[in-house]
Amino acid sequence: MQDHPLRYPLANELHARPFPALDVPSSAVYLAIAPKPGQSRDRAAERAHLLALLDRHGADHPAPDATHWSGQVGRHVLKWESHTEFVTFTAFAPGLTARAFDPAEFEVFPADWLEAAPGVRATSAVIRIEPLAEDAVLGAALAAHFVPESLASARVMEGAAVVAGDFRIDPAGHMRFLIQVSPETGPQRVGRILQRLCELETYKSMSMLGLACAREMGPRLDELDRKLTELMADMRSTERGAEATLGGLLEISAELEDMAARAAFRFAATRAYEAIVTERIAMLREERYEGRQTLGEFMRRRFDPAMRTVAASERRLAGMADRAMRAGELLRTRVDVERQAQNQALLASMDRRADLQLQLQRTVEGLSVVAISYYAVSLVGYLAYPLAEVIGLSKGMLTALAVPPVVLAVWLVVRGIRSRHGGGDAHGG
Repeated sequence: MQDHPLRYPLANELHARPFPALDVPSSAVYLAIAPKPGQSRDRAAERAHLLALLDRHGADHPAPDATHWSGQVGRHVLKWESHTEFVTFTAFAPGLTARAFDPAEFEVFPADWLEAAPGVRATSAVIRIEPLAEDAVLGAALAAHFVPESLASARVMEGAAVVAGDFRIDPAGHMRFLIQVSPETGPQRVGRILQRLCELETYKSMSMLGLACAREMGPRLDELDRKLTELMADMRSTERGAEATLGGLLEISAELEDMAARAAFRFAATRAYEAIVTERIAMLREERYEGRQTLGEFMRRRFDPAMRTVAASERRLAGMADRAMRAGELLRTRVDVERQAQNQALLASMDRRADLQLQLQRTVEGLSVVAISYYAVSLVGYLAYPLAEVIGLSKGMLTALAVPPVVLAVWLVVRGIRSRHGGGDAHGG
């Protein structure tokens, strides 16, 4: 029996990104690179960038179509993943530096290599993994390394570890996360906690791009909303022509549709990333630690309002586009009705003009009969004058007797011509 050609690739995709296994103590540095704003991804350049790092350490290359890779790079284990909008690099090393969250830990990614990246940094983080200390020692460490106002910490995964972070960028340009692990927690579980924290930070950062998009279009939406309201008010008055109002509505509707098309992907991505953030927090199964706010509470206070702003902007944009479309349809109906009234008035005017033309034609025909009869009587008179003496009539009397039959004959001829002309038109129609 033949397999579907995608059966194995799709089945393997479920196992493509295994959690790392991390001993305690250890450290990790994390980097996410996204395309520059307004540019699309260049996957060939991203692969070349990865290979440049691997070649520095003589590491093996991933398969040409690979979306993930892990292997030894010097003293670190490097994990690379390609996602829909970004690529991530995570480097793990055993042991800890003497200085907590030392920026030198990030030197696993050389400065010139970072400068050559085919994109920009979406986020980066330094993670410190330590054995779980006593509450007093841990409290002192939290106070020393994080901003108290933003600090979020919690026991996670049924007490397997305590995680902490303030989601602030430190002077070196990185986020900081601390994981203190209970003695009974195994390496695989430590790796899961670390990966979920990294994913939480990455998808939180990518979600916030939707907020930037919403803020960018906000002033223009305000302006378009005002113009749309004014145009809809003009629809209720007769001072401004319907054609001019319809042109303004079509212009606004076109711009709103363009804005919606350009923002559609970002808003959709923000919704997806927000769902992942919520899911990752749920997976940590947080318990409050020492009365401090949890990561979930931090996100509800700081992150959720931003996401509601994005959702409100998306709804507002869609609502304004619908309003403009409905107003345009109403105004087009009004224009059609006005045009029909104008057409009816034009037809009535044409009917009146046709009646006048008919009356004028009849008048002209009557005058033509008189003129033709006058010349015809003269001709008949010239022909009949020699007979006047024979029959004993004067020329005047002979001319008078010729007038009625000549006029009647001319009238019959003109009427016949008009009848044949009208019959030809009817036949042609």
